[in-house]
Amino acid sequence: MNFLARNLILSFETSCDETSVAVIENGDTILSNIVATQIKSHQRFGGVVPEVASRHHIEQITGCIEDALARANVTYDDLSAVAVTYGPGLVGALLIGVTAAKAVAWAHQLPLIPVNHLAGHIYAARLVEPIEFPAMALVVSGGHTELVYMPVENRFEIIGETRDDAAGEAYDKIGRVLGINYPAGKQVDEMAHQGRDTFHFPRAMDQDANFDFSFSGLKSAFINTVHHADQIHETLNKNDLAASFQQAVVDVLADKTVRALHEYPVKQLIVGGGVAANKGLRERLGKELQAFPQTTLELVPLSLCGDNAAMIGAAGEMLYRHQVFTDATLNADPGLEFDWLGDSPVK
Repeated sequence: MNFLARNLILSFETSCDETSVAVIENGDTILSNIVATQIKSHQRFGGVVPEVASRHHIEQITGCIEDALARANVTYDDLSAVAVTYGPGLVGALLIGVTAAKAVAWAHQLPLIPVNHLAGHIYAARLVEPIEFPAMALVVSGGHTELVYMPVENRFEIIGETRDDAAGEAYDKIGRVLGINYPAGKQVDEMAHQGRDTFHFPRAMDQDANFDFSFSGLKSAFINTVHHADQIHETLNKNDLAASFQQAVVDVLADKTVRALHEYPVKQLIVGGGVAANKGLRERLGKELQAFPQTTLELVPLSLCGDNAAMIGAAGEMLYRHQVFTDATLNADPGLEFDWLGDSPVK
């Protein structure tokens, strides 16, 4: 197998409510990135319904494969390998992508690459600039909030993670209290820029020596404040509520990241995941990184912050070069931990 030739990876991402298939060249060039969103289907429920998500993936996956190949102007014969997210995520949703990827790999005798979803969020940065090591990543999404140290390529060490609610999950929960449709993050961010931090919500674990996060207490404080106001018929400024909530989230994320950078000097800080699209967080980290001239800030583009197959292809190509492959026994792993060091789940 020639790892120096043009590497074309067909990649799959179905970990939650986005059906996505992409073709990535050499891990850094997007030839196609098809994303079929399910947001409107889940809005009426106020969040993702696993069974509904799985059914949509079944309906969309074949069309997404065809569109990805056509948009990239390639055939199965041009491909080098197939990469797929196998965890973490919703088990039913993951199974659709894993099954489709295994079928394509088997039918066309292509290597199958198992990709951790969180590695995808990190390696999405490759699609803009090369990653320089040692590096650190702040991954913030609806299901994950983690600080990951990467001393070299293909090695991931979690140094901090959420103890309860992830940042994005907290955004969606307080969004419901504010009357905002799922997903709430973007609108809360917009409201926050029109309000002021007048409620001074708690910054849980902000001063703790570790790098872990906790947003459950913040969420509860927000909900209790709103419910108490409703009981005494007091009208609260929703923009100020949003600004106060977001300031608390951003303060904790930024403070923990800055302390981690002092303890783990790196060449690059990567910020990825759905919440990485938050303007408040991007602005704050941009200011904080001015104190670290040796570290460049790599903010994943807004178009790649959400779940997509291009990021899986970027991570998959890296694993392809390291010859990390699996076989037809690959299964979905909804609780996959991000403490593996690039080993294949199948020996």
